[in-house]
Amino acid sequence: MKNRMRLAAAALALSMAGFGLTGCSGETKETAAKTEAADKQAWGAQAGDTQAKGDQAEDGRAEGGQTADGKTYKVALCLSGAANDMGWCQSAYDGLKLLEADYGCEVTYTENLTPDDIEAAFADYAASGYDVVIGHGYEFGDPAVDVAEQYPDTKFIVTEGEVSADNVASYVSKCEEGGYIMGMLAAGMSESGKVGFIGPIQGASLVKIMNGFEDGAKEVNPDIQVQTAWTGSFTDTALGKEAAQAMIDNGADVIGHCANESGTGAINAAKEAKVYATGDSYDQNDLAPDTILSSSVYHIPQVIEAAFKTVADGTFEGGIYQLGMADGAVSVAPYHNLDSAVPDELKQKISDKIAAIESGEFEVPCDTKPRA
Repeated sequence: MKNRMRLAAAALALSMAGFGLTGCSGETKETAAKTEAADKQAWGAQAGDTQAKGDQAEDGRAEGGQTADGKTYKVALCLSGAANDMGWCQSAYDGLKLLEADYGCEVTYTENLTPDDIEAAFADYAASGYDVVIGHGYEFGDPAVDVAEQYPDTKFIVTEGEVSADNVASYVSKCEEGGYIMGMLAAGMSESGKVGFIGPIQGASLVKIMNGFEDGAKEVNPDIQVQTAWTGSFTDTALGKEAAQAMIDNGADVIGHCANESGTGAINAAKEAKVYATGDSYDQNDLAPDTILSSSVYHIPQVIEAAFKTVADGTFEGGIYQLGMADGAVSVAPYHNLDSAVPDELKQKISDKIAAIESGEFEVPCDTKPRA
């Protein structure tokens, strides 16, 4: 199956009018070294190298890596886990580095924030004169609204949030679409009729992925048994591994996750047990090339870029904005070296479903209610 990372440079110039308004539902390091992340590599030519000078001015970018208005924006990113987790947090870090490289922004970030730390981190950045503060994850939503009221000149952007205010905007990826496809793949590859899925801490943006995985699995095999668990942590790999091992011991032969770093532990358990796994947020193939069948990929760098450009071009508006496969914000990674292991019939079924999602013919349910 072809990698469906399709957001061309023109599509990156998304404006607020183009987004669908909807309501479904610590250490600070200054300008850290650039990563060789897969998403940034894949998008580099489209998002920057081939863009004409005239286009750069239109999308808020000027020649030489600065914004068209000549201002150097200060942008801060707040993360619940490590910036190099090869998953959810790193996808946002890549977005921050994109703003630094392509728009000349002055950037910084704080990682491994607990819920109790978030409000103070937001307030510190706003008080220090940062123009944009980004919270990566639903848990940053309420603190953003609370702090934003005190700092009306700072724009707060929350990924996967369900909040808004005059200076707060939430950008929600339709992650349930990727979860659905991973569920189809897991069920299609399972020989035991049992698969597992692991989440970190329950929240609407994560529950919808787990439920999407289950729904996708049952489309392929209505009798599939989907074992689920929440680790209670975004970062504890040992808990993720323990949860996955329990499922494997109970017969699961494919393990999925949406558990950030905790999910890395689940992947390691699958690798050691020689069963398959699916990745999340990032193309996680490099973590276990002979284990990970595919990954649900969220193009957070491009979502962050699109959100930032509304600030730079003066069109920022508070609201809740959803982006999915049809917008190029969610995609599915290649099968890589496991391509020959996936039956052609299953590949076709998955390819057809992705096409149906992209065209709007099929809508993955956005079910945010935890299931028993």
